[in-house]
Amino acid sequence: MPLRYSLATLLPLLTLPALRLAAQQAPAPADTLNARALPTATVVGYGQRLPLRRMAAGVGVVDNTIIERFNENSLASAVNTLPGVRLEERATASYRISVRGSTLRSPFGVRNVKMYYFDIPFTEANGTSPLNLLDPAQIGRIEVLKGPAGSVYGAGTGGVVRLENRRPTGAAGTGRTQVGYAVGSYGLRRFTATAEANGPNGDYWRAQYAHQQLAGYRQQSALRREVFALDGQLSPSTKQTLALHALYTDIDYQLPGGLTRAQAAQDPRQARPGTASAPGTVAQKTFYASQTGLLGATHTYRFSDKWQAVSTLYGRASSIQTPYLVDWTREARLEGGGRAALHYRGQLAGRTLRVQGGGEFQAAFVDSRSYLNVGGAPTTLRYDDEITTRTGFAFAQADYELPAGLLLTAGASYNRLRYQIARVSSAATNPGGYVVTQDFRPQVLPRVALLKEITGQVSAYASVSGGYSPPTEAELRPSDGTISRDLQAERGTSYEVGSRGTLLGGRLLFDVALFDLELRNTIVSRSNAQGIQLFANAGTTHQRGAEVAASGYLWQPAAPADAASPAAGLRAWASYAYNRFRFGSYESATGQQYGGNRLTGTAPHTLSAGLDFSQALGFYLSPTVSHQATLPLNDANTDYAAGYWVFSSRAGWRRTVLGRLQLDLYAGIENATDRRYSLGNDLNAFGGRYFQPAAGRNYYGGALVGWRW
Repeated sequence: MPLRYSLATLLPLLTLPALRLAAQQAPAPADTLNARALPTATVVGYGQRLPLRRMAAGVGVVDNTIIERFNENSLASAVNTLPGVRLEERATASYRISVRGSTLRSPFGVRNVKMYYFDIPFTEANGTSPLNLLDPAQIGRIEVLKGPAGSVYGAGTGGVVRLENRRPTGAAGTGRTQVGYAVGSYGLRRFTATAEANGPNGDYWRAQYAHQQLAGYRQQSALRREVFALDGQLSPSTKQTLALHALYTDIDYQLPGGLTRAQAAQDPRQARPGTASAPGTVAQKTFYASQTGLLGATHTYRFSDKWQAVSTLYGRASSIQTPYLVDWTREARLEGGGRAALHYRGQLAGRTLRVQGGGEFQAAFVDSRSYLNVGGAPTTLRYDDEITTRTGFAFAQADYELPAGLLLTAGASYNRLRYQIARVSSAATNPGGYVVTQDFRPQVLPRVALLKEITGQVSAYASVSGGYSPPTEAELRPSDGTISRDLQAERGTSYEVGSRGTLLGGRLLFDVALFDLELRNTIVSRSNAQGIQLFANAGTTHQRGAEVAASGYLWQPAAPADAASPAAGLRAWASYAYNRFRFGSYESATGQQYGGNRLTGTAPHTLSAGLDFSQALGFYLSPTVSHQATLPLNDANTDYAAGYWVFSSRAGWRRTVLGRLQLDLYAGIENATDRRYSLGNDLNAFGGRYFQPAAGRNYYGGALVGWRW
């Protein structure tokens, strides 16, 4: 791997004791200071269910304790504690996620990253993931597999994100009800209500409702979101487990639009202004609204100690309305599919062998109508499309324990994707050609990885994996009414080496990774004068980088005699990513050569660090600092966004009183220095409208009250 940089500047981070970031290894026995080792975590990714220390892949884990240390109106701060992962919020609840530079083709929404909600495919058949359907307070765990993971999860060169809701804690027969209310700057109001209970054999049920509203920092940026989630698990027998998940979300938020550098400097709170001939976002009443219902079930059947089958089925329905500068889009979406896998665990030549194989299938139908937007009202029909999408893959993977503490993993998948677009609005004038079929060639995506356990607490690994990412429906069919039949799928190969483990008796965790992703047919985006996003293939990119995470204790007394008492101590954590992302061979539509330029929208340095202090009476304090270096805003590298440092903190009192009453009173500050910056720029934006200013200094506070029974 031609990685041309030194780790000399990164290794000092490994000496930072701190909080768990990537979640993490098995604890060692307590030392003479009686300090408690950091918690363990099992990684579900790749179907292996192994401790993170034994995963031969770049993996990061965020649990609910990390989410709770930030303002829970957004997941961005919690996810951005992972090195190499950036969750951006261009407008309120308009998320975009980048894993090792995958944001290049995502002007909005989550693309090129496969997402799962429990075992349910959360990424739609069209390649996009509606992360804004979820409320941060419902999420209990986020697991990120970095880089191509097609050997088990199909298409996508950016990686995989697996989400799980929080689960009840406590013994069988116990439960809890909880309500929470929070207020904050710019009209923030949040209300949550939860009821949960534990049954025998790991059975449980949990229901949660969350309401959030926000007037918004910028003009035309208000939000309202209602989320209801219901999760449960039943064990009809010792051989069977059935998990059920239901989700309903009603969300609408306004779209303020991008600003030029001069406009952002003059007034960062304004929406995109307009002219007499081209009205702005306020005049066009731009917004996004959707109502979505999701229902899924996962059945696990254990034939014996060696064999088990896991099957998932789901269905989803959505109604979406999006008026923007030119178009007023109305869509009705229906989708269904499932995933099935057969797992084997046995012995071969006296050593453990794990084998799994299965497949995943998704089918969707979309009725999409685009009208001319005049003052926020749909007028003339521009086009009426019916889109049918079918995608799926079959996969197989084997893991074999070799001598000398080696673990070998080999797997591959076979992938298919087919779009059929029927432009029914032109059927009368073009009866023989109003249906367009785009069938992408089948792809085989391999992955091979080798892990070595250096000690009982430290491991090193190397992996090679193939990635494949076809265009999403929004890229193939942009809102200018064209159908981009020449757009090709991305293909890539990723090389990675890394090491992770625990030191100092389990009190210090570290995770280091070096990677090189060579991508072909890279998809890039640009916008025209009307704000419409267009897409094209851009030759090759070389995405090389290094990631470091460290966490551990600076100070911690002995464990309290009363297990219900809050843990006391001071922990620190830090994560850092260095990226050297470059275009390879790339010629723009105008014939300009961009080879060697920095990759648009990716910063060469990102850092997130913080402290977590808690004491026996229940008081806690969690200050955080995050940094992003200067990044290019266009492929030509002629415009840049300035780097920034942002400081935030949350403090509170968390305690169980009267044996059953649980209280959490908290307050926090974000962007404490009132820094002006853009958390999610519009890339290659027409007229230099790159900037989506983030909120200035703001405050929040609230309370959670629960009763355990």
